[in-house]
Amino acid sequence: MYLQVNGAQTYCYTGGKTFDAAKPTVVFIHGVLNDHSVWILQSRYLAHHGFNVLAVDLPGHCRSAGVAPDSVEAAADFIGALLDAAGVQKAALVGHSWGSLIALEAAARLQGLVSHLVLVGTAFPMKVSPALIEASLNEPMKALNMVNVFSRSTLAAPPSALGPGTWVFGAGMALGRRVLASNPKVNLFHRGFVACDRYAGGEAAMANLPCPVLFLLGSQDQMTPPRAAKTLIMAAQASGQRVQVTELPVGHHQMTEAPDKTLVAIRDFLTT
Repeated sequence: MYLQVNGAQTYCYTGGKTFDAAKPTVVFIHGVLNDHSVWILQSRYLAHHGFNVLAVDLPGHCRSAGVAPDSVEAAADFIGALLDAAGVQKAALVGHSWGSLIALEAAARLQGLVSHLVLVGTAFPMKVSPALIEASLNEPMKALNMVNVFSRSTLAAPPSALGPGTWVFGAGMALGRRVLASNPKVNLFHRGFVACDRYAGGEAAMANLPCPVLFLLGSQDQMTPPRAAKTLIMAAQASGQRVQVTELPVGHHQMTEAPDKTLVAIRDFLTT
């Protein structure tokens, strides 16, 4: 489905179902050099089990036009505009990695419009090593290989989102190349990493949290290890909202390395 958001065509995958603004809505937000497809199993299941799904390509990424956001704050404002364009009165926000920071900031800004918040593979501060930022700018293929090595706890998850034995490393490399090539005007890799590295509003946003929050972390995650989420978890607990922390025995890409367990955790949280 395409929506006009901030004057630009924006693509949202709806899980193969017609969008119905009267149903509970879940917005899925991808991370750096990803797109809506990383949520394929989770978004499709929820769409066929009573939810509206908007798995978005962020502006300037793949099927979405517009200017690629250069900060978490700019991307959070886009999420608010997306809900307005879709006519959604209330939605759950689910974000992975960079997308988790976007979801967090958007929830703090949108307040009563957000029913649940799910942070997958999150950290704060989400600092990126200077070497990786430099490589993403000047040697993006080298950086992409580094990220996919660090992000994975296995090369072929049994089963993965695309079927048992899928080469998740190769799939991640192919997706990264495709997303990077989708916008010849902007280095989406470097821009996204810089946005993660510079975001300073995590604790303030969590203190202003309007809804329950699920932290969905990977115990073998080398990009955002569980200990790196401690600051946000403590801030969430202090906010007075319901907080759930779930660790899965995988790396940074829970959605493809443990798709069923990731789905069950999200589904149960949204329906509790």
